[in-house]
Amino acid sequence: MRWLLPEYIEDILPAEAARIERLRRAILDLFAESGYALVMPPLLEYMDSLLTGTGHDLDVRTFKVVDQLSGRMMGVRADITPQVARIDAHLLNRKGVTRLCYCGSVLHTRPAGPAATREPIQIGAEVFGHAGVESDLEVQRLLCRALGLARAKKPRMDIGHVAVFRALVRSAKVAAGPEAELFEALQKKDLPALKGLTRSLDAKTRAALLLLPELYGGAEVLDLAQRKLPKLPEITRALATLRALAKACPVPASFDLAELRGYHYHSGVVFDAYCEGVAGAVGRGGRYDEVGKAFGRARPATGFSIDLRSLASAAGAKGKRK
Repeated sequence: MRWLLPEYIEDILPAEAARIERLRRAILDLFAESGYALVMPPLLEYMDSLLTGTGHDLDVRTFKVVDQLSGRMMGVRADITPQVARIDAHLLNRKGVTRLCYCGSVLHTRPAGPAATREPIQIGAEVFGHAGVESDLEVQRLLCRALGLARAKKPRMDIGHVAVFRALVRSAKVAAGPEAELFEALQKKDLPALKGLTRSLDAKTRAALLLLPELYGGAEVLDLAQRKLPKLPEITRALATLRALAKACPVPASFDLAELRGYHYHSGVVFDAYCEGVAGAVGRGGRYDEVGKAFGRARPATGFSIDLRSLASAAGAKGKRK
């Protein structure tokens, strides 16, 4: 039928639209009160700009179109964060710490999950120009406050650090091809594949990589990691950062040292926020210091984004149960 929408694309009807809009205004007010300035990047950009610094992580999720004016390939944004990094690096060009926030629709070629939309509304906040754990703490606390505004039920955080895996493979001088295979095996928690792929590595690196999938749980896994992982400086710093986050996180936190989401994009801490009523992560974030460098201006950066539609839907479902 002509009036049917594409799969995983849907209209937002009045009650849900009102709920989303109220939450959008409340969260943006929270960001403004916390010192974050609002920016509004464009929906379309040339592909070479849109995917700069993201590796291959966003490429397959991005709809591509040909610009009828220039003949160049353009993309419909699948994530606003790289656009905000471009704005900080090229348009604002400020010294010192810059705090920016945003809200807008993004489009995905495939849904993130069985019940997900391909047109999420992404709202988020980013800190540029500060490399310390204090800014990681700041954005995680801000994310938790945003979840509190939505009265998210049983919020929790799952935290990882990509530098642990990266330090192990680089110290062992693992080539790019085998590194990609190890990455895939870890993401799938595929222990038989991981055992096969690590067979040619030195005993210390092999034992460490095989241990990573087991390093999941509460803050006690950080002590286990400290005892059993190689004493590489990058790993020591990563574990110190995770301990600081464990002590300060306002919601229950678990740690997963095999979590490598956005491995080609993130450079340090990565975290996912969950709440009751949402099937997948309702918010995601982490540190991505290398993206500014890709835009020609190296800037430490950390931040998060929230799936506003999912968060509002969970808040609405909670209201109905009362």
